[in-house]
Amino acid sequence: MRNWDTRDESGTDSGCEWEKDWEDVQKVCKVLDIPCEMLDFTREYWNSVFEPSLHLWEDGATPNPDVLCNKEIKFGALIKSLPTTSSWFATGHYARKGWTTPSPGLLPRAKLLRAVDPIKDQTYFLASITESALKRSLFPLGDLHKSEVRELAKKYNLPTAERKESMGVCFVGQKAKFSDFLSSYIPPNPGPIIDLSTGKTLATHKGLWTYTIGQGAKVSGMSERAFVVKKDPSLNAIYIAPGADNPLLYSRGIRVHNFTWIWADCPPPMTIGYEGLVKIRHRMEPVPCTVRSTTPSMSDLVITFHDHEIGVAPGQVAVLYDKDEGRVLGSGTIGATIPIPS
Repeated sequence: MRNWDTRDESGTDSGCEWEKDWEDVQKVCKVLDIPCEMLDFTREYWNSVFEPSLHLWEDGATPNPDVLCNKEIKFGALIKSLPTTSSWFATGHYARKGWTTPSPGLLPRAKLLRAVDPIKDQTYFLASITESALKRSLFPLGDLHKSEVRELAKKYNLPTAERKESMGVCFVGQKAKFSDFLSSYIPPNPGPIIDLSTGKTLATHKGLWTYTIGQGAKVSGMSERAFVVKKDPSLNAIYIAPGADNPLLYSRGIRVHNFTWIWADCPPPMTIGYEGLVKIRHRMEPVPCTVRSTTPSMSDLVITFHDHEIGVAPGQVAVLYDKDEGRVLGSGTIGATIPIPS
């Protein structure tokens, strides 16, 4: 599957090395004696993933295009392109699928579960897919650790057994700096970098998208290293505060909008608050939280952390898990953070 056109405006190759990926796919399929076919979703990816993310970055938010890609492309456009609804869709994601116990009058329902390998678990990126897409999906790596997958690849002489893992957002490439990449799509929009405690402007940024919440900011005039604690799109301002443990870097909760439940017809009861687990970024363990809905549709939530969390930013994806079996409940976009009371 090709999602990104590596030819940029200058006519050079950058970003995803999809040609190399395609070569590897063909080599593996030859060893396994199975056919392969290239599907091109570059237009869908641009319209449904990259362009919406670009607008959010420009406005100072911190979107996750990988989550959106799984929802709109891999488990959206790609699944819809498959021949029939009876065919299975197997992916290399580290996740597991389970089923509820059948009961009279009720069919079993598909459950998205965390992978056996907690380090490689990718359910955070899959939390926006629909139940219908989940039903058709298979995750053969979910019960294996990465080391076991490597050993199996060697055992069956797969050409990719020693291949280096790909890291980061695919369209940026391995050597490119993220902010430099975005600067080729977003025009400069300079604004003030302000010391939140004094209100004094200490420096100028090139655009809200050049910094994210929790990131260190190299500016003069601070007694110790400063970190980004807030952005104000209406003023095009970035606010900083000194100290890696500054309370302003922490949040006691988040307001989440456009939350989609994998089981859309039966979200958990929230009369007095639902006790679950939440992740706000991929590389973190789910943390205990209390969830309350602010709308009858259950699409707008207030999630309160049991312990304060650092570096939470609007635009990030919040993923909820059942605390008993680790089932993924769904995900939504962080619209605002709830600060620690002063």
